[in-house]
Amino acid sequence: MIKNIFDRYSQLLFYGFCLSILLFLLKWLEWKFLIIENSLDIYIGLIALFFTMLGVWVAKQLTGQKIKTIIVEKTVERTIHEPTDAIAMEQFNLTPRERDVLMLILLGKSNMEIAEQLFLSISTVKTHVSNVFVKMEVKSRTQVMEKAKRLRIMAY
Repeated sequence: MIKNIFDRYSQLLFYGFCLSILLFLLKWLEWKFLIIENSLDIYIGLIALFFTMLGVWVAKQLTGQKIKTIIVEKTVERTIHEPTDAIAMEQFNLTPRERDVLMLILLGKSNMEIAEQLFLSISTVKTHVSNVFVKMEVKSRTQVMEKAKRLRIMAY
């Protein structure tokens, strides 16, 4: 009994398999006929699709994200600190105000800027600058900076 059922289903499966192969062959022939009949339309469509994709890519490359540069200007105030080498500073016998003027000279400030920052007149600043020059035995701001660098006297 079980063998009869198995034989019936095996024949059914065999016929189903043969029909599916025939159906596949018919569809393949139909597809082949479709491609041969409409090959020019298919080629034109593929070329149009290619150039559309190429156009989209080129447009993205040309109109990509624009880089926007933003410049932010901030004023930074530097504070005057004691020099790093206090022993070198002691050898010059500078007054506290002359030390302040020296630190501002090392920061590259002009006489006018030193006067504004220390609330002094310009003539007082010139006096302090000349006293610093005499005590450090130099003749110009450049020499002051060079000597301070050599002695490791720095302004922060």
